[in-house]
Amino acid sequence: MPLYKDFSDNVATILIWEFDENEELNPEMLLEPENQYKMLDYHPNKIAEVLMVRKMLKILLPDHKILYRENGEPYLFPQDHHISVSHSFPLAALAISKKKVGIDLEKRKEKIRSIRHKFILHEDLYINNNQEVDYLTAIWCVKEALYKIHHSKHWSLKKHYDVLPFELKEEFTVKSRVYDLENEDFFKARISFFDNYCLAIVD
Repeated sequence: MPLYKDFSDNVATILIWEFDENEELNPEMLLEPENQYKMLDYHPNKIAEVLMVRKMLKILLPDHKILYRENGEPYLFPQDHHISVSHSFPLAALAISKKKVGIDLEKRKEKIRSIRHKFILHEDLYINNNQEVDYLTAIWCVKEALYKIHHSKHWSLKKHYDVLPFELKEEFTVKSRVYDLENEDFFKARISFFDNYCLAIVD
């Protein structure tokens, strides 16, 4: 089976699946009836990502299904576990935990430099521009994972999500926070670089 990576720990089960054109991904068997209509206009790669996530879920919790809140956030039914989902074709990632969890999976791309101004604020003080793409990718992943676990009432990755200073390694942990004028919450994020991808896990 195309299980690509397993990042599970004692808090969450976190699997990454790799697309295989020879693998059967049958929408009628894998996709919830409530979500069938959502896929009508999807790109084939997007359809594959959705179905890979369902295949992992069938392995881990075969009696559960993924539904969506009005804001598009996925959740499990029955609601006895928390989930987080991320895609970067040909990979798809699924996290399942008894507590809230947020994950983000991104492929390393040079073009992330062009959106640096949209999500970087305090991090400018420590980013090593000789490793700019890797720093930016790690920070983007952490902030995206943070948003999945902690929605700020002011939606801005730049103004309300902060990644504290770190040094790049293949695997490391970094402190982060979500804040506004009234509140400040701190989290730890686990970062893993592998095969030109970056995965952030906040739990």
